Amino acid sequence: MTTSAQYVYTFAEGSRDMAALLGGKGAGLAEMTRLGLPVPPGFTITADACRVYLATGQEPSGMGLQAAHALAELETAMGRSLGGPDDPLLVSVRSGARFSMPGMMETILDVGLNDRSVTGLAKVSGDERFAWDSYRRLVQMFGHTVMGVDGELFDRALADHKARRGASGDHELDAGELILLTDEYKDLVRAQTGEDFPQDPEEQLARAVRAVFDSWNAERARIYRRREHIPEDLGTAVNIQAMVFGNLGHDSGTGVAFTRDPATGERGVYGDYLPDAQGEDVVAGVRDALPLTELKRIDRGVYAELGDHLRTLEGHYRDLCDVEFTVERGKLWILQTRVGKRTAEAAFRIAHDLCRENVITADDALHRVDGTALTRLMFPRFDTGSGDRPLAHGVPASPGAAVGVAVFDSAEAVRRAAAGDRTVLVRRETTADDLPGMIAAQAVLTSRGGKTSHAAVVARGMGKVCVCGAEGLIVDTEARLFTTSSGVTVREGDTLSVDGTAGTVHRGALPLTASDVGRTLQTGTATDALTGAVLATLAHADEVRRLQVRANADTPEDATRARALGAQGIGLVRTEHMFLGERRPLIEAMILADDDTARDSALAALLPLQRADFTGILAAMDGLPVTVRLIDPPLHEFLPDHVDLAVRLARAAHPDPRDRALLDAVERMHEQNPMLGLRGVRLALTVPGLTAMQVRAIAEAVVSRLRDGGQPYAEIMIPLVGTVEELRLARAETERVLSEVSAETGTPLSCPIGTMIELPRAALTAGRIAEAADFFSFGTNDLTQTTWGLSRDDAEASFFPRYLERGVFPVSPFETIDRDGVGRLVELAVAEGRAARPGLETGICGEHGGDPDSIHFFHRAGLDYVSCSPFRIPAARLEAGRAALPEPADASETR
Repeated sequence: MTTSAQYVYTFAEGSRDMAALLGGKGAGLAEMTRLGLPVPPGFTITADACRVYLATGQEPSGMGLQAAHALAELETAMGRSLGGPDDPLLVSVRSGARFSMPGMMETILDVGLNDRSVTGLAKVSGDERFAWDSYRRLVQMFGHTVMGVDGELFDRALADHKARRGASGDHELDAGELILLTDEYKDLVRAQTGEDFPQDPEEQLARAVRAVFDSWNAERARIYRRREHIPEDLGTAVNIQAMVFGNLGHDSGTGVAFTRDPATGERGVYGDYLPDAQGEDVVAGVRDALPLTELKRIDRGVYAELGDHLRTLEGHYRDLCDVEFTVERGKLWILQTRVGKRTAEAAFRIAHDLCRENVITADDALHRVDGTALTRLMFPRFDTGSGDRPLAHGVPASPGAAVGVAVFDSAEAVRRAAAGDRTVLVRRETTADDLPGMIAAQAVLTSRGGKTSHAAVVARGMGKVCVCGAEGLIVDTEARLFTTSSGVTVREGDTLSVDGTAGTVHRGALPLTASDVGRTLQTGTATDALTGAVLATLAHADEVRRLQVRANADTPEDATRARALGAQGIGLVRTEHMFLGERRPLIEAMILADDDTARDSALAALLPLQRADFTGILAAMDGLPVTVRLIDPPLHEFLPDHVDLAVRLARAAHPDPRDRALLDAVERMHEQNPMLGLRGVRLALTVPGLTAMQVRAIAEAVVSRLRDGGQPYAEIMIPLVGTVEELRLARAETERVLSEVSAETGTPLSCPIGTMIELPRAALTAGRIAEAADFFSFGTNDLTQTTWGLSRDDAEASFFPRYLERGVFPVSPFETIDRDGVGRLVELAVAEGRAARPGLETGICGEHGGDPDSIHFFHRAGLDYVSCSPFRIPAARLEAGRAALPEPADASETR
């Protein structure tokens, strides 16, 4: 006999370890139940059931019967039946994926109410207004999320009723008005869908569950998953929980609490409380909530009990906890907990403080932060000394500085972002439908809501600047403008500056200044709690990491900056950058030379300039390795544009002979695909004297530094090698010049000579190439292009966005290493290279060297170092440390 899989778990059956099956919410409810907290009972339908439903279009066999049994147990525990006419059991239905996903279906409250049970609820509660307020909420939520009615229609009807009664909020509408509003809502449902609002409580529940399953593939959920790199096949669980009511009068209410400030990380109880309201009112921001501390004045006993539960939860989860609660006529209920989303600033402070409090280890603290958050902290902030008066003040919900043009709906934010514009999304309050616009915008500004509103929570999770509850703003989304309390009007397209740290909004673009964290990382001196936490975390990362972190730097100034940020050398000096600007005529002269004498003269002029560059870089990195790549791009890139030259010649009455020579050279060197043409090592083997000049400049710079008492360590890298024969020929020329300089100066020189692995053939024949190489450096930018057979610039400008949208790529292979393709080539080359030459040094100098996910791959692949742009060095150090740690046993689901 086959036993049916278990698709339904009561809260008492689960635990926090079952998040993959029960989702984040379900696992949290189960864990709180195990801890003995006052959790309204209920049950969870698993993500496994969702996956079956999505694959087949049908609920899995056995799920319906298991859910019916769980509902019967819930009815017995509560002493009421679902939607019973006299004393109805009502339930909430919530989605609950493993990772918190703002794009999923909104909660539906009060499932079980109908035209009969609303009367019973009024009698048993003794409050007719409460009963009809609950019913109109159900019709509104169910009508929108399950039946697909445009939510704006419900909002408009509610606004009309409030205007008719002169009410500032829905809580001021009496029972009679709510009865009329509920009937109007039902009429809207019938008019928009062609069916009546369902009166059968079990039908309501069944349709709500299916709607949760369906919401997994809603466009806004898919958009969020793509942004956060959440797998498409996880599915979502569904949580059905007995309703408790915060809208039963002055001794009831609802709120959200954090065990620490999710914006700054400061210790203490933070959050919002809304008297006489249901749970979604706080999150939706439809009314401005009170600070949580006001609950102490309203009900000291409930406040103290809540504090005890918050301490229990933070101690149990060993992290910031986000807790939803309801007070029902003086009785406290805990409805949800999860490890809370937090800003980058809060992430570092909380992890560091918990470590100092001996709650977690230094390794745990390092796991709790990441390079992306650190990079965010290094972004500039507004210069507060500008003297600009803000248009409005609000709640500083997610810190940072952002400038953009005002837009008033999600679609416009997406459209303008696609056109390259920076935007600020302005709304009265946001909902899940605004998610695409929030992703596209630089900042979010709302006139309603607090630190726990939808806008605040989602913006913090995405690292977006956010100011909520700017009460002085009257937002008119239809007219696409807002008006301040002083009468200033801001229209769509006007530029705004949003300061998420101060909670202010300014007209125009404010000047920016360097961040405190950015300055601290260069000076090494902490100035406050945040910078102290960052330095301590980085210090631990440096202690545990195996990967070295080097910089891609082409000037002494870049090298100096990189060293201050913790670079352990330079992994890539791009010598072609030294031929631009005022030096361009010299390289043009070399290209135009029609005999050896002219070419040698041009190279001789370039030699002292290159030598000075290398001397400055070696001085900045004294004692540390500096890998110099010989000239790589095609020579035509150093010549003027073909069209510009042709036009200039055509317009000139007396054409310059040099322009004619340049045009001839451009046409002679034209290639159909320059990326695959005469460049890299091919230049070294076909352009006489070019390699010799560059190697001599490096060698003479080393001698100069040695004579000045320095410790130069130069490495010479030959690019674009595809076969060992190319490398042997180029190496022979390099060694010849090194020997010449050594003999001329009487100074022994030892410069390792290696190659850049950036062609699939080089990776596949790495064992042979290693016979002639002292080191490998992977140029993953070109290795990705040649492996995929595409040009990055062309692809990103044409079909890449569509590929990402359709899931062909979960993320661009130019941002994060393609582990299955390019990554396998890297692993193969490392293994075969070291088999042929034990101890072969290997590194990465493509921009993947600064990508957090890629760094973890390079650590596991056994590379010795990663190299990236100077600004990315602190994040790379942090991620290299995280990559060296084993996964924690209780990895937090903070995604």
